[in-house]
Amino acid sequence: MVDNRYATALVIGSVLSLLAAVYLSVAMGTQHWYQYQSQPASNDANNGSDLQKLGQVFEGEDVNERNYSDALFWLNGTLGLWWRCILVPQDLQGFKEPDPIMVTKCQAFTLAQQWKSKYKSPGNIDSGEDLLRTYLWKCQFLLPLVSVGLVFLAALVGVCACLCRSITPTLFVGLLHLLAGLCSMATVCCFLVGMHLLHEISDLPEGMDYSPGWSLFLALVSSPLQIMAAALFIWAARSHRQQYTRMTAYRVA
Repeated sequence: MVDNRYATALVIGSVLSLLAAVYLSVAMGTQHWYQYQSQPASNDANNGSDLQKLGQVFEGEDVNERNYSDALFWLNGTLGLWWRCILVPQDLQGFKEPDPIMVTKCQAFTLAQQWKSKYKSPGNIDSGEDLLRTYLWKCQFLLPLVSVGLVFLAALVGVCACLCRSITPTLFVGLLHLLAGLCSMATVCCFLVGMHLLHEISDLPEGMDYSPGWSLFLALVSSPLQIMAAALFIWAARSHRQQYTRMTAYRVA
């Protein structure tokens, strides 16, 4: 039998775990981790031709970091773990028109692009590999997948524990959630540090504003939710074990 306090802790922990998994999954699949706001003065690029060129090369699978970064900077872009988007006229020729109809154009990062090395000068192979940015980018790609995988593994262990009517595996479930929460937090940290380093070595348009987006905050919220779920699972497992030990000792006495 499981005491009502432990059962309540397990239910609340399960709900927190579910919310964290949903938040992190939505964050991974959306492109609003970072957003840029360019001033109308971005039309300073030679009568729109440069902006038109940026919009054209943005979608290529072999586009380098410099090209898509410049497009994000100049064209009100948004960036995620798997997606990058820019705001362009419905017809790319509209860059030369005074009031074009604007649409959002998105492009997914390919696996090859996710594993591609970053360079000290973005897009310039001759500048040498930037190991710190390269590993930060790979970590921000891998860690959320590891986090979601740990949560699903914890769910499987929890289901097996329910079928066996045992609360003992709950301690392992809690540890898995703790690791998942740390991975989620590390993902956000890697992303923010990587963006800071990119901005330091890039030529940013004058007057451009940039800020974290709601997708990043979803991932950030998922981390404490996973850690709180871990605390509840670990508390329930340890408290139940201590109570069972005391009851066993009492019966023996």
